[in-house]
Amino acid sequence: MTALGKFVHGTRTFGADVAEGFFEITHNGFALLGLSVAFAAVMLSARPDLRDSGEEQLRTWLQDRQVALIGTPIKPDAVERATATNPKDLPKAQAAVAYWLSKKYRVAPEPIGALVAEAFDLGSRNKLDPTLILAIMAIESGFNPFAQSPVGAQGLMQVMTRVHSDKYDHFGGHFAAFDPVSNLRVGVRVLQECISRAGSLEGGLRYYVGAANIEDDGGYTMKVIAEHNRLRAVATGRNVPITSPMVVPPPANPAAPPAVLPVAAPAMPAAAEKVAVLAADDGLAVATLP
Repeated sequence: MTALGKFVHGTRTFGADVAEGFFEITHNGFALLGLSVAFAAVMLSARPDLRDSGEEQLRTWLQDRQVALIGTPIKPDAVERATATNPKDLPKAQAAVAYWLSKKYRVAPEPIGALVAEAFDLGSRNKLDPTLILAIMAIESGFNPFAQSPVGAQGLMQVMTRVHSDKYDHFGGHFAAFDPVSNLRVGVRVLQECISRAGSLEGGLRYYVGAANIEDDGGYTMKVIAEHNRLRAVATGRNVPITSPMVVPPPANPAAPPAVLPVAAPAMPAAAEKVAVLAADDGLAVATLP
């Protein structure tokens, strides 16, 4: 064999040895990696607390990285707390009511859609006309979930939180008064008890407004029933004109916020403050509304 032939043969042998060694190392490395993964999987299956801790650490690290990139805290579950439903996904009658209320009270249709759907569900459960529930919300708060009267009535249905705090226990506490759906559910309970006590819708509304024992309710019952009738007509597909709301001048007390009422509704006398009333053991528990 010539020197060139020996060189070529030696080179081939060297290359084969290197390739074989690389294969052995790689094979053993993959085997070791596979064993490590299998061992980790067994450990995580046996110790779910370790798995949860690892997932939480990884999630926190990823969120911190995202915050560093965009410069603001990340709340991926925020959408779950939003009170919103696309009215297009609602039944025809509910969608019509949602769009009508959205235009009249100048609020977004998606939150109104969620409230309309909830009102229809509550109405069915409690044998109340859902458009009555919506009419009371409209007159009481103009669909402002953060509304508060000078004496502390709060939320969409303007129920006095400190009087009805026990009703919020099922929703996590009195701060639930500012959760639109929770406030709506508590308000419906108060309304239902008022109607049951009075024995009629009109009488129940007078109890709700705290005017059961006085001659004049300031036009409250008339306003609620008028809005109720408009919403019932909308739900049946009729074309009901939308009137622009007007702002009633605030009372002498500078801390009292103005009330937003429909144009056709007269201003309520200062002496006839609206109150939500609930029957108590020895009388009435009164919750003053704006």
